[in-house]
Amino acid sequence: MNARGGVVRRRTKAPASPLPQRDGIDPVRVRLPEDPEGSWATVRDHLLGRYGAAVGAERVEEMLREGRFVGTDGPVSGDEPYAEGRWIWFHRDFPPEVPVPFGVGVVYRDERIVVADKPHFLATMPRGRHVAETATARLRRDLGLPRLQAAHRLDRLTAGLVLFVVREEDRGAYQTLFRDRAVRKEYEAVAPYDPAVGLPVTVRSRIEKERGVMAAREVPGEPNAESRIALVAHAGGLGRYRLEPVTGRTHQLRVHMNALGLPILNDPVYPVVREDGPEDFGRPLGLLARTLEFTDPFSGRAVRFESRLRLSGPG
Repeated sequence: MNARGGVVRRRTKAPASPLPQRDGIDPVRVRLPEDPEGSWATVRDHLLGRYGAAVGAERVEEMLREGRFVGTDGPVSGDEPYAEGRWIWFHRDFPPEVPVPFGVGVVYRDERIVVADKPHFLATMPRGRHVAETATARLRRDLGLPRLQAAHRLDRLTAGLVLFVVREEDRGAYQTLFRDRAVRKEYEAVAPYDPAVGLPVTVRSRIEKERGVMAAREVPGEPNAESRIALVAHAGGLGRYRLEPVTGRTHQLRVHMNALGLPILNDPVYPVVREDGPEDFGRPLGLLARTLEFTDPFSGRAVRFESRLRLSGPG
């Protein structure tokens, strides 16, 4: 009982999945919820109500016939009585994906972490329409590390360093470094050169991004985003810039460079959102996550990693 007289339900730890990963992707795990209204007489009733609108009732029925829904004791029949709290696993149908024709480079690896160079156009982790074609899935397959997970996210169009954690029990410690801004990150960008823009400069503003809207925007209010921007070299109307984000808002560096009148080369969103279409792998975004520095939470050792990727441009 809690202080208000209600029943406190303890979270039940899920048993190990009876299904292996597929192409580096974990199966979906479902715990059948309470049914106080008695809406679901059978497992089929619940699955149709939960997934029928998304994939179609016929597809759910087909997956049941194929034995795609699995419990701890084997395939689940749709006619089985509904049982609250039961665990069920299945592999969802992957969306069609265009292969990204660039490899993921391993910069450093030990028993706890993998630091990898993610190429342009490859998502960091499975989400939405990018599932098997992600850095996480590729590294799990290529390195034989099925529990590998990213400690932070790097924008799909940005290339460079991403820190991955080998063991699930270590992930929280590395995520905390990023949450507490204990990781120094340095980026490199190629963008137009304008001698009228005074650099170096620290840009502070309030950035908001609405769900479902491609571009983030600066709005009035207390700043929640800070970036330090310096010119490294310039030639032929282009500049190479060093960018140091103090905070980590979505698209922060792209928004701040655009606000200075220096939109990053080949940016499909800033200053103008381009129409959605096939990826042009020959025109990557001119943004690279070049450096990660932090004190390892387990060894106490100060570490620094540098990307082996390079941007085309001056300098």
